[in-house]
Amino acid sequence: MLTNLQRAQPWMIAAFRIVVGFLFFSHGASTLFGWFIAPYGGQTAEIGAWPSWWAGIIEFVAGLAIMIGFGTRFAAFLGAGTMAVAYFWKHQGDGLLPIQNDGDTVVLLCWSLLLLVFLGPGRLALASVTAAERTAAEPGAERESVNA
Repeated sequence: MLTNLQRAQPWMIAAFRIVVGFLFFSHGASTLFGWFIAPYGGQTAEIGAWPSWWAGIIEFVAGLAIMIGFGTRFAAFLGAGTMAVAYFWKHQGDGLLPIQNDGDTVVLLCWSLLLLVFLGPGRLALASVTAAERTAAEPGAERESVNA
């Protein structure tokens, strides 16, 4: 059973990455465009407004990058930092624990994104495809892949 779990691990990391990326993307889409559901009583963030518009841009772009698996580690690192700032800036003042200050989602996203920094994109990542194409185009790539 352990062998099967280990074999499935890269695929489950990819599934985790896609779900977390979609959730992060959804928050950005909501903040910027009112997609899925309009935030703040129906008002989207005004262009350039600090910090909501900037957080929305990071959530939207980084969430999309994480979903497709391109620049996953960098996007996840940037997203985790954004969520840490959001927690301490917006939620921490309302109570010590996330359950008290309505910061559960922010904390879960922060730690999920931080985990992706260390795990990487897993399978089905655009970065894997572009890396494979880049390796195949290099001279002597066939020889290296046989020796690997």
